[in-house]
Amino acid sequence: MPASAAELVELLDLESLDVDLFRGRQPETDRQRVFGGQVAAQALIAGVRTTEPDLHVHSLHSYFLRPGDTAVPIIYDVERLRDGRSFSTRRTVARQHGHPIYFMTANFQRTEDGLEHQDTMPAVEDPDAGLSFADLARSRGGASESFMREWSALDVRYLGNSAHNLIDDPSRPARAQLWIRVNGRLSDDPLEHLATFTYASDMTLLGATLVPHDVIIGDPRLQPASLDHSIWFHRPFRADEWWLYDQWSPSAQGARGLALARVFTEDGTLVATVAQEGLIRMRG
Repeated sequence: MPASAAELVELLDLESLDVDLFRGRQPETDRQRVFGGQVAAQALIAGVRTTEPDLHVHSLHSYFLRPGDTAVPIIYDVERLRDGRSFSTRRTVARQHGHPIYFMTANFQRTEDGLEHQDTMPAVEDPDAGLSFADLARSRGGASESFMREWSALDVRYLGNSAHNLIDDPSRPARAQLWIRVNGRLSDDPLEHLATFTYASDMTLLGATLVPHDVIIGDPRLQPASLDHSIWFHRPFRADEWWLYDQWSPSAQGARGLALARVFTEDGTLVATVAQEGLIRMRG
C-alpha cells in the first residue's frame, strides 16, 4: 500500500488504453484483496477523465461485487450515460479476470449559484487530542510493521466512539468520530483531493456499525466487507488538511450494517456526506 502522499497519488493515477478505457496499477501489499477505497478512487478518476474540465463531480454511488485480486491490474471501462447542459453522468465498471468486481455511477455538474444551508459541526476535540492510527492499532494488538506501513499515507486521529470518550447520545448508540488527512502535501489539482479523499473514505465506516456490539474489524469471529459506497460532494476542500469524519450507524440487521458520515473541515464547513452498507457477519 502507498507509504506517502506521493505514492498514493501515483497509485491512483491511471493508464489510458483506449477511448474511455483505463488500467489501474496495484501497490505492493500483504492484503489478500484490493482495498475498496482504491477501486473507488481509481474508478472516480476514470469517470472524471471522460468529462469536460468545467464539470465537477457532485455524487457517486457504487457497489462492490467481487473481491479484487491484488496480483493483477484493474481495467476501468467508462460508459457515457448522459451529457446535458448542466449535468453529465458516467458509469464505470472495474474488471479483473474477465469479470466485473465493482460498479460506479457518478454525476457531474457545471458550477452554479443557488440556495445554501448546512448542518453545524458537532463540538469535538482538536486532532492533537485524538489517538493516532498506530496507537489505536497497538491498543488492539494489530500494529505490525507491515500493517502500519500499509496505512502511512494517511494521518488518522481517533477521538472516540459511543462506548468510549464521546458524550452519550441514547438516540444514536453507534457513533465514532475521527480526524483524517493525507499525510503529506498534495498539489492544487482538485482531482487529487477528491480521489485521495474517496480512497480514505472507505477506511473506518464499518467500524461504527460494530460499536454497540463490542466487536472490532480485526476480530477473528467477524467476516467484514464493503457492499456499497456513496459520496455526495458538497463543497471543495483539501484532503491534505484535517477533516472530521463524524460517523454513525442507524441500523444493523441481516448480517449487514449501515454507516453514515458527515465530513467537516476544521472551520466547520460541511464538505461531504458518505454512506456505506457492509457485511458484518459473525462466524459460528
